[in-house]
Amino acid sequence: MTKRVYIDDLPLEEAYEKFFSALNSKQALGPTDSEWLPVAETLGRVTASAVFAKTSSPHYHSSAMDGIAVKAETTYGASETAPKILKKGRDYIPVDTGDPLPEGFDSVIMIEDINPLDDESVEITAAAFPWQHVRAIGEDIVATEMIIPQNHRIRPVDIAAMLSGGITEVEVRRRPRIGVIPTGTELVKPGSDLKPGDIIESNSALISGLIKEQGGKPLVSSILADDYNLIKQELLSAVDKLDAVIINAGSSAGSEDFTASIIEEVGEVIVHGVAIKPGKPVILGIVKNKPVIGLPGYPVSAVLNFELFAKPIIAALQGVSPVASQKIKGFTSRKIPSKTGAEEFVRVKLGRVGEKIVVTPISRGAGVITSLVRADGIVRIPRMCEGLPAGAEVEIELLKPVEEVENTVVSVGSHDIALDLLASLLKEKYPQLNLSSAHVGSMGGLMALKRGEAHMAGIHLLDEATGEYNISYLERYLPDKEIVLVNLTHRLQGIMVKKGNPKRIKGLEDLVREDVVFINRQRGAGTRMLLDFKLRQMKISPDRIQGYEREEYTHMSVAAAVAGGSADAGLGILTAARSLGLDFIPIATERYDLAIPAEFYNDERIQRVLEIIKSEKFIKTINGLGGYDTKDTGKVIKGV
Repeated sequence: MTKRVYIDDLPLEEAYEKFFSALNSKQALGPTDSEWLPVAETLGRVTASAVFAKTSSPHYHSSAMDGIAVKAETTYGASETAPKILKKGRDYIPVDTGDPLPEGFDSVIMIEDINPLDDESVEITAAAFPWQHVRAIGEDIVATEMIIPQNHRIRPVDIAAMLSGGITEVEVRRRPRIGVIPTGTELVKPGSDLKPGDIIESNSALISGLIKEQGGKPLVSSILADDYNLIKQELLSAVDKLDAVIINAGSSAGSEDFTASIIEEVGEVIVHGVAIKPGKPVILGIVKNKPVIGLPGYPVSAVLNFELFAKPIIAALQGVSPVASQKIKGFTSRKIPSKTGAEEFVRVKLGRVGEKIVVTPISRGAGVITSLVRADGIVRIPRMCEGLPAGAEVEIELLKPVEEVENTVVSVGSHDIALDLLASLLKEKYPQLNLSSAHVGSMGGLMALKRGEAHMAGIHLLDEATGEYNISYLERYLPDKEIVLVNLTHRLQGIMVKKGNPKRIKGLEDLVREDVVFINRQRGAGTRMLLDFKLRQMKISPDRIQGYEREEYTHMSVAAAVAGGSADAGLGILTAARSLGLDFIPIATERYDLAIPAEFYNDERIQRVLEIIKSEKFIKTINGLGGYDTKDTGKVIKGV
């Protein structure tokens, strides 16, 4: 067995063309064979042949209304000033909706338009015309006409139409059978007792769900260790029985990444390495005329490569085209840097603020599956572009319905766990509403308000001269903008350290010790500004603190770094420390407010957010988290 490394770093368009040209030349993408199913069981399936009606619908002339069947010519001349009297049996016959039209009659008058005189006669004040309120034979479907074409994905309305046309069984494409082979010695089944180095195998469930969404049938093998011969044997067995195979992990160039070598030995590697981020080390190959894709192990990379390469294959095997993502235009809320050389797919949160769709990037790590959970869309940064400036107009590929974007309250600013709770309670009471929080620090929030890119900003900015929070910053940075300042909570900030405080850290003065590694918040964050203020008071130079320049964007990220051992200490809120079992050394209590432009304050969405903030449930819950003081929660500090 010979180890191999990347053979390609192709632009996406070139890689796509090369792979699918190879598949087409080997006729590896022909539609699957067919099967006959009862019509009622075919939702989402693809027709293997056109469907033609066996019977007309309706198959008889029927009344479209409750009323009376008449001969149109007997009603001519009737008017408000010259009503006509019709006799039952001779001039009319009572009918209900759906009744066959009595022989010899050609029109229906609605019951609302007749005036009963007695049981045997009625008066009409308007003439009827031939075939008025009558459903003629074949009005909906005519026998022998095509109801739906070949290669059509069946919808609920199609099922109803086929049944109405006398069709009880329909020929559909067999669901493409897609093998999923999870590999990795470090993988364990969900629910296992975990030890360091174990990784829960969740990607096969993720990939299986994506396959099902596209109409395929996933067949997942057991977890395979990083063993060349085991993986090779499983791949050969899979391509003999299935329509395509996905091998998850082992696609890179590490010492135990065997996928490319195995595919090359038993088939052909068409592409190994695509200039995209995340997802560069994807493998696109063919074995025994079957498509084989080697996906990276990081879940975000796996999803992206599935969308780009596996989704079109599953569609082609059913004889249909992939469903294109809905796209809209928006504007970036802040700069999005990117390195040249790879087309980057950035997960973003969206919300409409005024006339603009605001686009805010979220975590870009290839292993952060929750970034896809939270994302509303994807923004592509071209391969030779060094990122996007703040305020750039971009095209977004939506991951959620556009209605969710329209009903999203955009909060940009400082992070607090109370915002996550607020979003959850808002969704609980008002399912149509969403609260999207982008964590860019307090100053970043103010700048977002200044640019008109947020409905509100979470801020906790201490004025060193007065000891007051937030108001002076609004006056300084938003002098021409009327802002309503509403208190969310008072909260305790402090130093988070590992359980038991092994470094015996007592206060900020210990951060200068050579054996202490610190982790900081980003510039512009209120927590960072509080730290700097305290350091100046204590005459401590930041240069003396090991790790001062290392930044994270949320309290939870700082807590995770301390819990994981990459830092000994970090500044944050008590709730974050408690959530990860850390010890906490109090430093200061601060006021955390929501700054809301007056133009949005009376917006129904904002008022519902404020309603939740003032609710007993919200206040009780955040008090239970610890480190919060709700004495002013919901109080208007400044403004209306």
